[in-house]
Amino acid sequence: MSRETAMDHHQTAGELPPHVLIFPLPMQGHINSMLKLAELLCLSDIHVSMLISDYSHSRLRRHASIESRFSRYPGFRVATMTDGLPDDHPRAGERSMDIVMSLVRVGGTEFRRVMETTDALSDGGARRRVSCLIMDGVFSFAVPVVEEMGIPFLYFRTISACAFWANFCFKEVIEAGEIPLKGKDEDKYAYWKREDFDLPVTSVPGMEGYLRRRDLPAFCRVNDVNNPVFQTIITESKRTARSNGLILNSFEDLEGPILDQIRNHIPNLYPIGPIHTHLQARLVSKKTELPLPSSSFWEEDRSSITWLNNQPTKSVIYVSFGSITLLTRSEVFEFWYGLVNSGHRFLWVMRPDSITGEEYSVPEELDTGTKERGYLVGWVPQNEVLAHPSVGAFFTHSGWNSTMESVAAGVPMICWPYFADQTINSRFVSDVWKVGLDMKDSCDRVIVEKMVREVMEDKRDEFSERGVRFAELAKKAVSEGGSSYSSLNRLIDFIKSSV
Repeated sequence: MSRETAMDHHQTAGELPPHVLIFPLPMQGHINSMLKLAELLCLSDIHVSMLISDYSHSRLRRHASIESRFSRYPGFRVATMTDGLPDDHPRAGERSMDIVMSLVRVGGTEFRRVMETTDALSDGGARRRVSCLIMDGVFSFAVPVVEEMGIPFLYFRTISACAFWANFCFKEVIEAGEIPLKGKDEDKYAYWKREDFDLPVTSVPGMEGYLRRRDLPAFCRVNDVNNPVFQTIITESKRTARSNGLILNSFEDLEGPILDQIRNHIPNLYPIGPIHTHLQARLVSKKTELPLPSSSFWEEDRSSITWLNNQPTKSVIYVSFGSITLLTRSEVFEFWYGLVNSGHRFLWVMRPDSITGEEYSVPEELDTGTKERGYLVGWVPQNEVLAHPSVGAFFTHSGWNSTMESVAAGVPMICWPYFADQTINSRFVSDVWKVGLDMKDSCDRVIVEKMVREVMEDKRDEFSERGVRFAELAKKAVSEGGSSYSSLNRLIDFIKSSV
């Protein structure tokens, strides 16, 4: 369509809807939340472009049918750019941070190229030029470009408010000498056992009563505070305060005191979570209730649901360590023995390529115990699994999407955090919200067995009762008049006012 035809079709450019560009970090958990935000904005008649890496786009096309998912929203588009890494890069485990560091290097040039060669993604005049940018937390390289173009920008941090706030305070934590630096050749198991790990952290306002050094986000686990990844997180977190606002996948009844701390620095705060239940609620109100579509980088195995259908109510512990965790063979066996020895049924997601090292054979007792009570699968439709009546608890890596999905489903957790914000999420689950147990910095079959029994037997009623309460509060937050519902409306008003 020529620019003139497009203008005739819409009468005037002034009548075109606002056009938001959403720019996530190209990792599964970040894209998952950002696609839900994209759909929430599409439901409010806003045009949305999603800028993702070529690698992520190919995974989404293969396993999540992104085009068919958004086909009912004519105002939605996908744009792509390189993340600067070769196609065969694993993009998992510790090396997932290579994505961040690569984008810090190439992102500014690539982002400018996308914006300048497409006239700010305007489809030759069929759409307004981008009128607002919503970007992930480490993308300040985009700021000079949008400032030159006069485009307001917001951040959407897809981590918890508590983890963001700790990141925001890293400079103060360093000045207080509260970072537990790692010895040059110290392996992670020796590091975990250090006594100074249990000292309190006093330099993160609002968390003085329960935060320990071992709970600090895993970016702090460095040999030297000048570590480039750590310094990037410090710099980028502080830069969030220069934006037009901050969107979080959280809600007032869950993280209110921490949200108030953040408001002291970033008054324009939009807590709109849990984003998956919020999207479901808005779809229902538009009379377009559908199962939430997949945002998965892997094929979801539906046989997991068939297996759950044949299990008693609340009898299964669901086990998944997310999209980037890498386990050693030894860690896999510690978890596996703990699960089998607990005597409880389990559904375990073993993501393809999630185990490092050589091939291994499964001991007979594990094979027998799994055939009797377990089911192993590559990837599952997680929301559906957590909502299933057979699931009694979630053994999780404490990624924020997984934590929020568990909170919204009222399912108690055992937390084994692996990376980034997960160490702080697990502390809040166990010691602040009291809806689960924190198993961080331990990988021992005896502890796994004990914790499974505790969450499925001894403390089952106590955790379930609190879990149900938080699930009700989550539902209230996204219902009409709720805190997250009102926050999303304020965000939509801001976006509409930006034109």
